[in-house]
Amino acid sequence: MAETERPRIGLVTGVQAGGFIGLFLGFSLAVVSALTDPDALVRLVQLMCITPVACALLFGPFLGFRRAPNVSNVDPIDEIRTRLQPFNEGQGKWRVLSHVRSDGRTVRIDLHNSTQPLTIVASTLELAEQHPIRYIVGRGEARSRDPELRGTVLAYIEEHVMLNRRRRTSSSVEVLPPSVIEHMEATHRMHRRLFYLLPIILFFAWLEMR
Repeated sequence: MAETERPRIGLVTGVQAGGFIGLFLGFSLAVVSALTDPDALVRLVQLMCITPVACALLFGPFLGFRRAPNVSNVDPIDEIRTRLQPFNEGQGKWRVLSHVRSDGRTVRIDLHNSTQPLTIVASTLELAEQHPIRYIVGRGEARSRDPELRGTVLAYIEEHVMLNRRRRTSSSVEVLPPSVIEHMEATHRMHRRLFYLLPIILFFAWLEMR
């Protein structure tokens, strides 16, 4: 079955993003104006007000044409809890109700107190193709409740999940869907282009305002 084509971000969101870029650019141009001619207050105000509008109109359609990340809006908590029911170990130990939580988008699975953490990870990694899943594994320090948990889970995830889909924090490991990674990489590429373009624009603006 062919993959469903992702929707466009939309003109409204594109115009908002273009306006935000214009706000940053307008502020930068205003700083250049203030440094080259502090008395040109009218020009400074024009740069601050007109640039965001111009960028919104210019970049809005282009940004709105981009594809949105294909992330499900359905909270996967019920599906994951149902899948993990066989791993309940009773009160005071690992239980689905106390160790699996969700913020509506990312599911948090606390692997502490479980005698089979790798089995839990293996059972839920498939769902990470559609939903972000964060595994709580602690800091891996000697004084932790389970100092070997972090290293064990990290080794398993590194073996089964590509590097660009893994996000490590001090006490957890998050696995992201491929669609989210794709969208993040596209956003980073656009940021780099703007980062290279901004100094060029400011240089020519400085020459014009001298």
